[in-house]
Amino acid sequence: METRVRSHKRLVLGLVCGLAILTFAGRQSILPTATHAQPPSFGELGGLGEGLSPFGPLGGFGSEQATHEATFTITEGRLEGVISVEMTVIPGWHTFSLTQGDGALPSELSLGKSADYELAGEFTSQPGPDLHAEFGNILEMHRGTVVFSAPLRISEGVDPEQLEIQVEYNGQVCTDTIEGSDVGQCVPLSATLTATFASYEKADVAAAKLEGGKRTLVHQPLSAKTLAVFVAFGLMGGLILNLMPCVLPVVGLKILSFAEQAGHARGRVLALNLWFSAGLIAVFMVLATLAAALQMSWGEQFTHGWFKLSLICVVFAMALSFLGVWEIPLPGFVGTGKANDLQAKEGPAGAFFKGVFTTILATPCSGPFLGPVFAYTATQPALVTYLIFGSVGVGMASPYIAVGLQPKLVKMLPKPGAWMETFKQFMAFVLLATVVFLFTTIKNVEFLPTLATLFGIWFACWMIGRIEFTATRNQKLRGWAMALCAAVLIGGGSFRLLGEHEAVLPWTDYSSDSLASAQEEGKTVMVDFTAQWCLTCKMNYYWTIDTDDVLDVVEELDVVPMLADWTDRSEEIKSKLLELNSNSIPLLAIYPANRPDEPIILRDVISKKTLIDALREAGPSTGTAAKVTSEEQRRTASSSRSSAAGRGL
Repeated sequence: METRVRSHKRLVLGLVCGLAILTFAGRQSILPTATHAQPPSFGELGGLGEGLSPFGPLGGFGSEQATHEATFTITEGRLEGVISVEMTVIPGWHTFSLTQGDGALPSELSLGKSADYELAGEFTSQPGPDLHAEFGNILEMHRGTVVFSAPLRISEGVDPEQLEIQVEYNGQVCTDTIEGSDVGQCVPLSATLTATFASYEKADVAAAKLEGGKRTLVHQPLSAKTLAVFVAFGLMGGLILNLMPCVLPVVGLKILSFAEQAGHARGRVLALNLWFSAGLIAVFMVLATLAAALQMSWGEQFTHGWFKLSLICVVFAMALSFLGVWEIPLPGFVGTGKANDLQAKEGPAGAFFKGVFTTILATPCSGPFLGPVFAYTATQPALVTYLIFGSVGVGMASPYIAVGLQPKLVKMLPKPGAWMETFKQFMAFVLLATVVFLFTTIKNVEFLPTLATLFGIWFACWMIGRIEFTATRNQKLRGWAMALCAAVLIGGGSFRLLGEHEAVLPWTDYSSDSLASAQEEGKTVMVDFTAQWCLTCKMNYYWTIDTDDVLDVVEELDVVPMLADWTDRSEEIKSKLLELNSNSIPLLAIYPANRPDEPIILRDVISKKTLIDALREAGPSTGTAAKVTSEEQRRTASSSRSSAAGRGL
């Protein structure tokens, strides 16, 4: 027995050491590097001169490898135009685009500071860059001549024909190859230019210059040997992906199903593991379609807020299921509970969904070999993309297929028993930890509404869990419908009340000085006393006060809306509340222009009709300052509007 234990320990230690070596090797293979691989059709450049080495970047500024010329044009009848920098790189060399990411230095252009001119937008390039996948990065290259252009604005009274504009260029030029090697050598490049007036031109000509050139994806020649290497990398990367932190919660789920399969017929075990693998690979095929059709990279779906919110909700609901709050209606999905009393075996639907969910959770993670693999697909035809993504899926599914082919491997696990319930509940906390991680991927302003949405899902799952197992189908459908409606209402209301909100009215921040100033100018002023911790205040704000109907009246009467935010203690606001014979909020005070000492007070819950009637009773602003238009008022208050929107009031 001791010999077998020592043997198992050595096996585990060996696996851990092997994984560490593979992880280190994989990380080394995808680190950005100053040198980069050679696309086969780029040609060669030998005799690069003294000091060139394939082992590091050169000193100097690369002035012999590229030339620059800067000019600007002015649009007829306007104080605007286009500044252009024409860059020509000698044959055998290339530079990088304005938007180059990891793997090389991007081209950067800036203007010297002057009161005579300023940039009015971003630089674009014509033609667009060629895209090449090298060392796990997408390199955006320019060869030959490229023109960088940007919109320009000059100050009134400046003579463009006498104007000189200072331009600073910083970037990098690289060789296509070094003689006898398949890598290129990179040189930093800097240049200070003086742009001079070229001509006047029509607006449509100027607009055409500012249109960015088309980005061209360069497909590397398809090599059977290279393809075989990347397929092998995909298989290994997919296998290792099972050990990534993102996937471990669902792998634990699969361990439960393995334990349940012990002693079952070999055909059934194989079928269930094939269903799991099919669900896993199906998601990889969907990702391959997105990569081939939409150029969507691995994990890019996590850049969409709706996807992250959906995943947070699903993982949280799964954790509640593991804790017994409710049962996922897929046979054997969790492994215990009411459904398990009548149908203890895992079903095809449960196995398939586990595979789908495993892959979805894996997408925020990458691992050894996968960086170069996914970058390689960016420059290959759709068929190769499907093959590579499929190889990663097969690699990830291989342990489960192996168990299906050799059910004896399941015997290494303990026999089904009470430990499974404990393990399942432990995995619930692992899933909840995953929810915490997913919270780090969303915007700060979405934290509170997302948390409130999870409360709604918790309530809905509790309602579902209360449905009797013996209930009729109609009773179950009714219970599910009520639970889903509750979750949607709580979630939608949470984002409506607690989420990021663009203010409708042109709010300004309240202070006693700003109120006095507006009253001196003959303004009717509306002050909303509110706070983040006041739920009734927020209901008034969202559904009554900060609405289009009220905005129409505010603009018509030229009312100045002010926000008195009492979220954090303010003696100034408290003093004003006491002056209005109130020591609580919500409270809305309207100060008429012609009788500022007789404010109209609205307390507690306010209806839209009551507010509009009170505004009309207060009347319009008076005095010379009242001639300022609502649009001007809106512009002067824009910074305060942004502040109010950021506070979510």
